[in-house]
Amino acid sequence: MSRPQQEVRLGDLVITPPLFLAPMAGLTHTALRTLLVELGGVGLLSTEMLSARTLPQENPQISPYLKRGPVEHPLSHQIFLGQIEEVAPAVTVLQRFGAEVIDINLGCPAPNVRKRGGGSRLSEQPDLVRRVVAEARRHCAVPLTAKIRLGEDLHEERLRDFCRMLVDEGVDMITVHARLRREPFGRAPRWDWVGKVKAWVGVPVIANGGIFSVADARKCLTVSGADGLMIGRAAAITPWLFAEIAREVYNVPLPPPQINRPAIYQRFVELLIERFAPERRLGRLKEFTLYFSKNYAFGHNMKTAVQNSDTVEEALARAMDFFARHDADAHAALLDRSTDMPAGR
Repeated sequence: MSRPQQEVRLGDLVITPPLFLAPMAGLTHTALRTLLVELGGVGLLSTEMLSARTLPQENPQISPYLKRGPVEHPLSHQIFLGQIEEVAPAVTVLQRFGAEVIDINLGCPAPNVRKRGGGSRLSEQPDLVRRVVAEARRHCAVPLTAKIRLGEDLHEERLRDFCRMLVDEGVDMITVHARLRREPFGRAPRWDWVGKVKAWVGVPVIANGGIFSVADARKCLTVSGADGLMIGRAAAITPWLFAEIAREVYNVPLPPPQINRPAIYQRFVELLIERFAPERRLGRLKEFTLYFSKNYAFGHNMKTAVQNSDTVEEALARAMDFFARHDADAHAALLDRSTDMPAGR
């Protein structure tokens, strides 16, 4: 494999290494983003998917969807929308909030998003998408990007025309989730179709879907020729994966990560306590645990124990009890250097 591209340029913004965090509801909030920055290797962070309709009424100091720590740079804000009238107010307010990139969601298959005309439902109306992108471009002084799926079925001409239209109307980068709308996560991604998009347009193209290891990253880059990689669920399962790919694939001079999974889990809890009001913490911990528990052969026991907890303290205690039984050396090392949990729980 030839040496992969080391950076992606979006106007004055240089993203290096070209490793991108995927927007994920309930996961890509300030606590996880900060954890990823601390572990290293992320080139561009992302918010959760944000409703363009409600953004103008949000307060970034208190909104759990807009809260942002001092190390969370650069940060892309992703919006979903279904009406042209929602575009200008949302884009304007996001720039006031300090968005460094604005991304339009054109691929989410979730029924509640489609019902509101957003995500993959919006992409089924190319004329409306054209107007949405043009309107966003008129009001957007920062890089404007779009995230898509391959469509309802494999249709080269339709996908090519759609991607070229996005670029013609001012999109600076396209991320391709390499599955059709109805294809589940268990279906192998079609990375070769990312390569088709790459050949059709003159802007950076990022591959998303099915990247859970350094080997996956190498294979995806070989098959797709993509300019970079976007990592979704693996960011919560193995938050250190960005650092591993940055070091092994992109030759970023990062030291080999010292992976102590109980310590990483505890750090995530600390960040939840630091960043969120008490009523906002437990749900986010349960969501993270659904993924992080996949690190263990008996992780379903950890997941169930945390899901059945009524407080963050109870959830953490149950998780640590699981670690003591299933990751004993790492748990013991954590106990050797651990301090009391922060105040304010």
